[in-house]
Amino acid sequence: MAYPGYGGGFGNFSGQMPGMQMPGTGPNMLPGGYSGYPAYSDNYSSADDAMWNYFTAVAGQDGEVDAEELQKCLTQSGISGTYSPFSLETCRIMIAMLDRDYTGKMGFNEFKELWAALNAWKQNFMTIDQDRSGTVEHHELSQAIAIMGYRLSPQTLTAIAKRYSKNGRIFFDDYVACCVKLRALTDFFRRRDHLQQGCVNLIYDDVSILLATLLLCSKCVLSCQKQ
Repeated sequence: MAYPGYGGGFGNFSGQMPGMQMPGTGPNMLPGGYSGYPAYSDNYSSADDAMWNYFTAVAGQDGEVDAEELQKCLTQSGISGTYSPFSLETCRIMIAMLDRDYTGKMGFNEFKELWAALNAWKQNFMTIDQDRSGTVEHHELSQAIAIMGYRLSPQTLTAIAKRYSKNGRIFFDDYVACCVKLRALTDFFRRRDHLQQGCVNLIYDDVSILLATLLLCSKCVLSCQKQ
């Protein structure tokens, strides 16, 4: 079973998220991988690593970043390119997606994982934003989600488009927020699909954890709106 949101690579695009299928190409799945996201290697040297420099420039003494520090880090890195910098709300849900120890912060290993994901999401967005307007329409968002390997019902796609659109257009920041939540939900499901068959049995505690995850994302939104 190859889930959207994880896995191997294709082609020679160094900044592209492994597993993302672009027009005219096909994914080469790594053993045990999931389409869409990399299993980031632990082989790492900070000598010439721009990510390390961006991260340590804003990280606290504990070697981690909170949402505001992550926003500053990503803005300074220029990873959003010509698109608007990420909002504090989106940075908060980025941390929630990878905050496996529930500290409300992100360490460097998680930052590397996020960096790979953002580069791939950006590449995907640029593929469908051909006029470089910084926005895409509803049908283009559905196309982008399909490219990442998700197979969602028309009703679900319509609900997602309505949730993340502004005046009928989806901006890059909102698109990334959508990708973050899709990945978080996929990750939750994948960890419980021990046989990799695309089917799980959930107990009440699993449902509670899922609801807590969704509520955390909602709390991030509400907290940002109150500021």
